[in-house]
Amino acid sequence: MVRSISLVVSCLILLAISGCGSYYKITDPTSKNVYYSKDYEKSKTTGGLAFKDAKTGAIVTIQNSEIKEISRETYDEEVKK
Repeated sequence: MVRSISLVVSCLILLAISGCGSYYKITDPTSKNVYYSKDYEKSKTTGGLAFKDAKTGAIVTIQNSEIKEISRETYDEEVKK
């Protein structure tokens, strides 16, 4: 019984994680380039930001950035452009 409950809870958590991700608009204020990504990693040593650009698939690293969380609908529309 406990094992069944654990399995159900685990499945619900996995569904929540996979279906409810975050979406970001990342802007480089120096070049004014705009990128879209589902996640990013901030370097503790340099303060830079690394992420996969959703439009090109390229791994991008920028030193300065402006990050804004956006809706999935906005993300999907902008990536299609």
